[in-house]
Amino acid sequence: MPSTEHKDEPFEEGKENSHSQTDPKDQRSLANRVAAEKQANEDEDSPEVARMKEDPTAPAREHGNEPSRGAKIDAKILQEEQAELERKGKA
Repeated sequence: MPSTEHKDEPFEEGKENSHSQTDPKDQRSLANRVAAEKQANEDEDSPEVARMKEDPTAPAREHGNEPSRGAKIDAKILQEEQAELERKGKA
């Protein structure tokens, strides 16, 4: 009879992403599944939000307005940070 060394031993740890948070067949309550679904949807950025993260002045310019002072400052800071990362060779 062949012996298996892992037959009765428990696993050290679970596999990454082995359980779906929104699986309807698990034993989670409906409220927990709804909360997990909301969190999964909130993590995704809309295209408009993604553009705003790249260029803070984009929303105002898309609507034909002059960007606010804060948006201009954010754009300047973002540009300076990118230049610093490129200078350090990390971008």
